[in-house]
Amino acid sequence: MQALAYWKAVTQDHANFLEDFLSILVENGIRYCVIGGQGVNAYAYPLISLDLDVAVVTEDLERIERLLAERFHVERFEHSINASAADSKLRVQIQTDPRYADFVSRATPREVLDVTLQVATVEDVLQGKLWAFLDDTRRQSKRQKDLADIVRLIEAYPRLRERVPREVLDRLV
Repeated sequence: MQALAYWKAVTQDHANFLEDFLSILVENGIRYCVIGGQGVNAYAYPLISLDLDVAVVTEDLERIERLLAERFHVERFEHSINASAADSKLRVQIQTDPRYADFVSRATPREVLDVTLQVATVEDVLQGKLWAFLDDTRRQSKRQKDLADIVRLIEAYPRLRERVPREVLDRLV
């Protein structure tokens, strides 16, 4: 089974939400990059997730929210705009934290589970995971996944270890 078919089966994306979301970005010239766990998947052995975390340039945030709301269910949270579709368990989470906006300009096309997407650089994906892990307002289970993603990245790219703060390195097993 190809990775994309497996990903779509796991996310039960019978609505082709992934393809529709990506076509909105492309058709409207919205610059984006994949971050989070799927960003890690572009650089390390992939794990399946129901989430697709994305950063867009700050000036496109309101426009993408409006465009998505025309076709999908959209909710705004403190740090994200989340979009979902009926008949799909895939969740797109657009990061609204302005720290992520610069990632977009450095992104390059990479394969993520058989789909070519704009993906943040490995250094930026790591930085995002560090911010997430160090955010003590996040649920413990999410922070543990962030820590595992940090480990996946530094195992695949040992040079990244020097970018990881001592307080995080001390938590690695």
